Amino acid sequence: MKKLLRNLSFWVFAAMILGILVGYLMGPSAHVLAPLGTLFMQLIQMLVVPLVFISIVSGAATLGGSRSAGRIGVTSIGYILVTTLISTVLAILIGSWLAPGSGLDASSIDLLASQNTTDMSTPPSLTFWGTIIGMIPANPVRALTEGNILQIIVFGLFLGFGISTLAAGKKEPVIRGVNYLLEALIWCINKVMLVAPLGVFGLMADATGTFGFDILLSVANLLWVDIIVVLAMGLGIYPLTIALFSRTPVTHFFRSMAEPQIVAFSTSSSMATLPVNMETVEKKLGVSKQVTSFVIPLGATINMTGNAIYYTLVALFFAQLYGIDLNLGHYIAISITASLGAVGQAGVPGPTLMVVAVLASAGIPLSGLPLLFALDRIFDMIRTVLNITGDAACAVVTDYLCGKSRRDAAPQTPARE
Repeated sequence: MKKLLRNLSFWVFAAMILGILVGYLMGPSAHVLAPLGTLFMQLIQMLVVPLVFISIVSGAATLGGSRSAGRIGVTSIGYILVTTLISTVLAILIGSWLAPGSGLDASSIDLLASQNTTDMSTPPSLTFWGTIIGMIPANPVRALTEGNILQIIVFGLFLGFGISTLAAGKKEPVIRGVNYLLEALIWCINKVMLVAPLGVFGLMADATGTFGFDILLSVANLLWVDIIVVLAMGLGIYPLTIALFSRTPVTHFFRSMAEPQIVAFSTSSSMATLPVNMETVEKKLGVSKQVTSFVIPLGATINMTGNAIYYTLVALFFAQLYGIDLNLGHYIAISITASLGAVGQAGVPGPTLMVVAVLASAGIPLSGLPLLFALDRIFDMIRTVLNITGDAACAVVTDYLCGKSRRDAAPQTPARE
């Protein structure tokens, strides 16, 4: 019992449940508790940008002088791209089979949508070269101050690899200094996580009180199909890759991921979950520090399979709702655009804005989108869990394939905390 009471994940989970109950009982007035969540999220956001930058510099500086650097990058990015594409194909197959938008009254969706005034007039640019150019920071300082994570990662990689080319006597003190900064940032994150239960309570109470449960019924079909596809990816594809391309038992993987998944579900943020995910992957799953510091921050930025699934299903949902017949060309356009949108998500504020581009790629009306803007928080909790699970799976597989695993056999039971 004492061990349970000392477990942060227990208190986070308890705070999440309590927040849901309080939000349901208080209704819209639960918004008064929102500052608790805002305070927690801003404390996390205060540290996330320097944590990502320093982690990438540390990983690139350490890996840059080794032969495995290119292999780790190619393996992790290849894994992310392939699994993201697989997730959209799964969403198309299951979404077409279960047809969440069929049989619904489009006029009722339009009526609910008319009550929301969210601006959707400016869809994000998703051209290939636009995405590539957008990753290169014209001003690294501006990228850091604005929190443009993709640009920060690119700059961090360049700087880290630049450090790795220095002579041993010059680069070793620099790498040690960077690692000291990383340790200091992790200490700060650990202290901030002590108030996580309070922040999660405020976030969940506000979300439940604001949205309630009634509005969910109008898009319940889309929600449960989204859950099915997420489960198919999270309990099917990812475990399969772990079983085939690593020595980590799948059961051990999911036991270890319980705390990061709870944090991801309650905060709806891959970046807020980044510190606990890094610690879990390295200490509980046995992934080398070099791979962890490189893959997890990168994955938290571009590995968005949950988002890709959501974008694809929303396109199918509205096509079915409005009776639009999609052909193979439409499906290919949706799959490619959803995959590209998910990978480029970090450069676009507001995840649901990416849906505009996916719908536009298949010529699907946008009139029902405001409703999804209102409910985005609910979907975001689900897809974030899959996103961070995919980050960990990518790290485990990359670590094994690149020969950097510290283990020659199955992982042992972690020591008690």
